Amino acid sequence: MEKIHHKQNAFFADPSRNRWIFGGNRTGKTHAGAVEAVRWATEKQCEGWVVSLSTQVQRDVAQRKIVKLLEDKDAQCEYVMLKGKADRPERGVIDFITVTNEKGSKSRIGFKTCEQGREKFQGTSLDWVWFDEEPGEDIYEECLLRTMDRGGSVWGTMTPLKGRTWVYQRIYMALGSDISVHCMTWDDNPYLEKTETALMERNCSEDSLESRKYGRFTEGTGLVFKEFSEENIVKNVSFSSQKKNWVYTGISIDPGYTNPTAVLWFALDGDSNIFVVADYKESGQSVEQISRKVINKSNELGVPIKNVFIDSAATAQTLGEPQSVADQFRANGIPVNTKVDKNVHDGLHRVKALLRSADGVRKLFIYENCTHLLKELKSYFWADNEKPHKSNDHCIDALRYFVMSAYVDTPKQKTTEFDKHKRRIIHEKI
Repeated sequence: MEKIHHKQNAFFADPSRNRWIFGGNRTGKTHAGAVEAVRWATEKQCEGWVVSLSTQVQRDVAQRKIVKLLEDKDAQCEYVMLKGKADRPERGVIDFITVTNEKGSKSRIGFKTCEQGREKFQGTSLDWVWFDEEPGEDIYEECLLRTMDRGGSVWGTMTPLKGRTWVYQRIYMALGSDISVHCMTWDDNPYLEKTETALMERNCSEDSLESRKYGRFTEGTGLVFKEFSEENIVKNVSFSSQKKNWVYTGISIDPGYTNPTAVLWFALDGDSNIFVVADYKESGQSVEQISRKVINKSNELGVPIKNVFIDSAATAQTLGEPQSVADQFRANGIPVNTKVDKNVHDGLHRVKALLRSADGVRKLFIYENCTHLLKELKSYFWADNEKPHKSNDHCIDALRYFVMSAYVDTPKQKTTEFDKHKRRIIHEKI
């Protein structure tokens, strides 16, 4: 029997010109947005935009879904690329798609990103706009203007990860207006397996579960790391006594001069538990001085200086220096990696989930000698603008860089025949 996603069908049947789906991850909201865009392009002569957060998100999410849906409908399409080849559009970045619709006329699906800025959204009349995730308010307003003279439609599909931003007041709470709101949770998606939702729950904190599972807006107030407790602190255990258990070690640096530089040393065990085993925080130190202290501390701990992550801003040159901060570290024997994910909200929620997931599992532990990091975790509060207060957070920034990195050197455990059998069973069920 074919599965029916009733919440998607309600969205498709909604005649409102301004429709929004607020849903958790994997609820089917993005698929609904893409289906609606393809329906417009293949059933009538029109021109519309798909608005993503960034070029990478466009390529990996909205663009991929639209290309697949057009292929499934055997639609006659011409692809104009910004990057890549038109015969393999899914591997490149699309500028726009010309679609020959059911009546033989041409429709056009254009792609825009919020990172382009408001100016790139001016001067065009449109029949529709789809916002894949939350745009800036200025871009939202500009797109409304683009659809005004044609009496066009806009729709958005998003997970409210940023808290109660302008979308909350202007769209979600716009009761009695011409804006309609649809909400989706994991339970609404008939294609989502219970085993998969259970896995996702184990990787979410209680706070992030509100938005990632239920699509709810959360108010950022009070202490950021409510999940942190004494259970996350390693006491009366020496690092050296546990060295035989470590399968991966790493270092993370948040550099500064007037602001302090923060450095954290990490170790992972065979169960992928993350331990912060040492920290350092000091202002007014040169890169050479910091590098020497990193080397000395690493030697004291008996860990190699590798898997070193640093703020990507370190690629910039400082005043009066011929080398970037990153290159200065490398010249002083610290092989830093600047390719870190700096998304603050994702990073904080990742830390929160590691401190304590929604089902009570703790995967992040801090040695009691890490006094700088422990102090920051206990005194990090949300501000009124849905962001944390930007003060006394340099160790937390270094923590974010590490937990959002890929542990590329982590040894893979040997896969047994029983493990393979379990994977086959899970794959067949999915």
